[in-house]
Amino acid sequence: MKIFFSAGEASGDVHGASLAYEIKKISPTTELLGFGGNLMEDAGVKIVRNYKDYNVMGVVEVLKNIRKIFQLLDDLTEIIRAEKPDLLVLIDYPDFNWRLARRVKKFGVKILSYIPPSAWAWRKGRAKDCAAVADIFIAIFPFELPVYQEAGAKIYFLGNPLVDTVKPSMSADESRKFFNVNKSERVILLMPGSRKQEIKLLLPEMLAAVKLLSDKSFKFFLPVADSVENLINIDGFDITLVKSDYRYDLMNIADAAIATSGTVVLEAALLGLPSVVLYKMAPLNYFIGKLLVDIKYFSLPNILAGEKILPELLQDEVTAEKISSEVLKTLENRKIIVDKLKNACAKLGEHGAASRVAKKILETAGDKL
Repeated sequence: MKIFFSAGEASGDVHGASLAYEIKKISPTTELLGFGGNLMEDAGVKIVRNYKDYNVMGVVEVLKNIRKIFQLLDDLTEIIRAEKPDLLVLIDYPDFNWRLARRVKKFGVKILSYIPPSAWAWRKGRAKDCAAVADIFIAIFPFELPVYQEAGAKIYFLGNPLVDTVKPSMSADESRKFFNVNKSERVILLMPGSRKQEIKLLLPEMLAAVKLLSDKSFKFFLPVADSVENLINIDGFDITLVKSDYRYDLMNIADAAIATSGTVVLEAALLGLPSVVLYKMAPLNYFIGKLLVDIKYFSLPNILAGEKILPELLQDEVTAEKISSEVLKTLENRKIIVDKLKNACAKLGEHGAASRVAKKILETAGDKL
């Protein structure tokens, strides 16, 4: 049994490693190889190309490296042709992975898509195109299924990996001691995102909201990744910067968050932390996005719930006054919001998603379990 993974970025490396560990537990003799990173390699995958050698972001950088990227596509195509794996597993990274999939489909290789393109939100026609290429799809959100089912795809929801991975490293009491927070103090987290553009557009209004809330005796924390620490300037503000590695421990004791829309809002929800959710983009991008995207809510907990549990501020609504007002409303209604978040997060499934996905991968590759 031979399985080839294609994961072209850091998040894919994390998912691929989790799946590889579980596959090796179930079927130790299965040979795993592919395009990934060090985490996947540590989990037993023979890495034929490391994504870090090709990881570029932004239109200009992609154009500069286009020849290198297409050479990678050629190399992986030839490796798959020579290795003849029983299954190609695509892990997210759609622009590259679906080009690779169309090429190797001609060799008769079975294809499984884990975290398929978000056709539920925009470009719904992609679901039909993808269904013509991949044999099996595994989604990480239940609301992704209908558009693919309508396109004739065989798609499964087997749980969301965040249910297993989002957990604090300390107890609440240990966290309060570590961060020097008394039980009587209220903690507000600022989570401006991990991309330069997000931080540039959203952090100034977050900081202005902190000024408006500063007379409420809150303690403010801002978890920050090393890669963007140089973009964070909080001079003159009573805010504590902490490493992003500690974000789950802070979420576990915080009362509310001011957060850029994304996975971090769902991580907070899983730990019972309500957020005031912000999103802002360049005006032209927003105009184009409105034409393409067809969704009622933009934060994942609200999409899961089918109702606005968390306040969402978009574009010109992202002001210090509105942010601070929504924080106070959220604290006032916190118990109701937390109960609704719990019900929404229950839709992500039980623990053990990686194990269930691993079994489906082996089943698809031909192993009879």
